[in-house]
Amino acid sequence: MMNNDTTSSRGFTLLELLIALALIGILTAIALPSYRSHVTDARRNDAQGALVQFAAAMERYYTVNDSYLGAADGGADTGAPDATVFANEAPLDGSNKYYDLTIDAATASSFTLRATPKGDQDGNGFVEMDHTGVRRWDVNDNGDATEAGEDSWE
Repeated sequence: MMNNDTTSSRGFTLLELLIALALIGILTAIALPSYRSHVTDARRNDAQGALVQFAAAMERYYTVNDSYLGAADGGADTGAPDATVFANEAPLDGSNKYYDLTIDAATASSFTLRATPKGDQDGNGFVEMDHTGVRRWDVNDNGDATEAGEDSWE
């Protein structure tokens, strides 16, 4: 016996598929910028943590040498930390490095450390920390760091 019932059909109409695709596009447009912002913040937090550890390494260097001078490349004066003092990239673990760590300035009794973003990390300017613990962040990514205070980098 043949069934002549043609009123029940299965599947989606073209309109239903277009509506579903539009909804997916809208959700993606909302979620993607939020995700990118989260990734930027996470990378900056890694750099900030590395700077704190770098400052501790500089204090250890000072304890042994009674000076901060010579901590950069064994005295080569390039700004990159000597490999025996600290790493020159952040994050410290993992294979993808997003910041270069440098000694921006060093004297016998003071230092300024800097984490400079690599590549095209817009809105993610350098962060600095000095020997007194003062932290600065180039908030506008224009080369002008502003003091961030003791409890916050932002």
